[in-house]
Amino acid sequence: MARLHVVTGKGGTGKTTVAAAMALSLAEQGKRVLLVEVEGRQGLAQLFDVPPLPYVERRIAQGPGGGDVFALAVDAEAALLEYLDMYYHLGRAGKALDKVGAIDFVTTIAPGLRDVLLTGKVYEATRRKSHGRLAYDAVVLDAPPTGRIAPFLNVNHEVADLAKVGPIRNQADAIMGMLRSDVTRIHLVTLLEEMPVQETLDAVGQLEALDLRIGSIVVNMVRNSPLDDDALALAVKEKLPATEIGKGLRSAGIAVRKELVATLVAEARDHAVRVGLERENRDRIDALGKKVTELPLLPEGIDQGALFDLAEELRA
Repeated sequence: MARLHVVTGKGGTGKTTVAAAMALSLAEQGKRVLLVEVEGRQGLAQLFDVPPLPYVERRIAQGPGGGDVFALAVDAEAALLEYLDMYYHLGRAGKALDKVGAIDFVTTIAPGLRDVLLTGKVYEATRRKSHGRLAYDAVVLDAPPTGRIAPFLNVNHEVADLAKVGPIRNQADAIMGMLRSDVTRIHLVTLLEEMPVQETLDAVGQLEALDLRIGSIVVNMVRNSPLDDDALALAVKEKLPATEIGKGLRSAGIAVRKELVATLVAEARDHAVRVGLERENRDRIDALGKKVTELPLLPEGIDQGALFDLAEELRA
């Protein structure tokens, strides 16, 4: 059963929101879930309305079934200090390197090392045990966007020129082993729009070429049309009957004016065109043959109550 859930998606698709809702949905029946971010944006703190997250696991929410959601903002420099202390026992010497800017220099000239450090912390948290059992029942990673997800997860390739042998190479191999195992699933968040769908299709191909396993495609912010297929067909041709529109306006207590009816007919056409494009994009997603999960558009925006609603949708 999967315990590490990697969530990615094009910017603007609601990737962080979906990751947070997924963590809440997993925190059932007393389960402990760790929600991790690695991009330094403090998006989780904003979503849950808590102070900026430090480099320490902190409880930020309780799931609907009584479980706990902990959060962690992984910082590459702090992860490197931890790594140096763990493998080389540098301790205070490592902190001295940080003060002179050496750590930032190292992670800048070796970006592959940065990703190993970030994914390495997730790897450690997923495998960590406490009192003979796993510290967390599940880990949810709010990962980089689809345009960068394949190189971010392909840590073996990223360190190929950096380390052929030694602790760094060994850790990269161990991370890849976990990412390619049954423990891990990658979920891609998209909207029913051309660019997000295309990035999702490209990312699925890149991830599967790396032998990484796709969990589900999450279609976010789905809007249901109030018009049936016959009405949509008329609307796209601007042939909705003006008499019916007039009746609807009168029943709503709105004065019927020719200009208003013409405006509504034009808006109905635009709506029908959008629905048609969304259906075409949904067909492209369905053609992947992956599990698809839909989440509704929440017009009032995202707050903690909305996160719980989305978590309920994911559980269902």
